[in-house]
Amino acid sequence: MSLRNLPEIRADAGLAGMQFDVREDAIDAWQPELQAASMDPSTSISIYGRIGQGIDGQGITSRSIAAALRSIGPRAVTVNINSPGGDYFEGLGIYNLLRQHAGEVTVHVLSMAASAASVIAMAGDRILMADHSRIMIHNAWGVAVGNRHDMAKAMAMLEPLDQDMASVYASRSGMDAAKVAALMDAETFLSVDDAISKGFADARLAPAKVSRDKAKAPAKALAMVEASLTKAGYSRADRRDLLKDLFSGKPRAAESATPCAGDTQTAALLQGLLNTMKA
Repeated sequence: MSLRNLPEIRADAGLAGMQFDVREDAIDAWQPELQAASMDPSTSISIYGRIGQGIDGQGITSRSIAAALRSIGPRAVTVNINSPGGDYFEGLGIYNLLRQHAGEVTVHVLSMAASAASVIAMAGDRILMADHSRIMIHNAWGVAVGNRHDMAKAMAMLEPLDQDMASVYASRSGMDAAKVAALMDAETFLSVDDAISKGFADARLAPAKVSRDKAKAPAKALAMVEASLTKAGYSRADRRDLLKDLFSGKPRAAESATPCAGDTQTAALLQGLLNTMKA
């Protein structure tokens, strides 16, 4: 179990139909190419990218983290995080898995731990942040479609999620829950110094622990496109179909998990689509 007294947060199955997607401001600040320079692969877990499965079939899920923890066993584990966030319930599941892990959990925030990824980071017995990295906390952000009654129902569904997240942040940081709620209302990006002074992190991560992989850069363009499609009201199925048409027209299941990774032409097409939608 965790060395810290962290609260268990239970997911409400009644909210399963709500979509929790990555915020565009988090994507703007995200640097997907940043990763851990050299870690023991047998005791480390990498959370690079969105939380939950995206339209490209990629994403970090509680199932994949559970499998990694089973493989590691009761040993100490290092969790490297560079994520703009994503699905709240997948993040919650990962937080609880790490919280329940038998060995010590050390979290490295390499660039961004935003939204659902910030909840995951709070499960660390120790949280270390790289220079210029950020932890972003905010109220639950979902996508709802319908009339005023549907909107009111969505508000009522989101409120307890905000309270649960505030409880996690307050327990980990030692701050008053009301002050944490105010930071969430303001959609706060915590710098390294802010996070350490407020109790959201313990210390700085040595610069030698972080490296760059330019091959990961196209992931940001795809994430920005998906976020814009979400904001425009497209369902996850519609987003998947649109991206399928943008590429070769083959069913997504028949393609590789990372479509055209490193292909600058694909990145340009995605950016062009994003610019058109914004216009």
